[in-house]
Amino acid sequence: MAATDSTPTASDAAPAEGGSIRSALQLIGSMLVPGETVLTHAVQRRIHALVHRRMVVVATSGRLIALQRHVIGGYALHDIRWQDLKEAHLGAGPFSADLELSAFAQPDLATAGRLTTLSIRGLRKEQAQAVYRICQANDQAWREKRRIRELEELRAKSGGFQMGTGGSPSSGAAAADPVSKLSQAKEMLDKGLISDAEYESLKARIVSSM
Repeated sequence: MAATDSTPTASDAAPAEGGSIRSALQLIGSMLVPGETVLTHAVQRRIHALVHRRMVVVATSGRLIALQRHVIGGYALHDIRWQDLKEAHLGAGPFSADLELSAFAQPDLATAGRLTTLSIRGLRKEQAQAVYRICQANDQAWREKRRIRELEELRAKSGGFQMGTGGSPSSGAAAADPVSKLSQAKEMLDKGLISDAEYESLKARIVSSM
């Protein structure tokens, strides 16, 4: 369903939800980029929003959007792309659930750096669980992509050599300090980015290039 067709409607909301929630869902729908679709949403229970308007959380095909309208007009918007998501936690009680997300603050395929957190308390339990499942699926998918990126970065720092069975180290590898390259290879092994066999192969190639 294209972005123009994915704007949440009144039928997406629970029967008890008033016009303010439907309006918030429609506002979020209007912010979707071309090709982005709404997967599910969750609404904060009224008892958890005694001093502010309830928050609405929407999980789309590309990100998680949390919106809270101000009492006197305007709204605050929180936006986490799935590729920036680091961890998602769900705490569920008898009637409501709390969703807490941590995400990398820098753009692109982040592998390290400053983290931001987003906590939404008192969401409707079943809705929060549906949002959490989508968070977990995207977290697992992007975690593997970040692991590969980090591995590539560490390989580049250690001299730019490849894991292939043939060929010779690049000119950058030949110029690099062998002790530094051995240290980088050991760091990759300790982090679980390469296997023992790959480490021994790298170590042999570094020693042979000395």
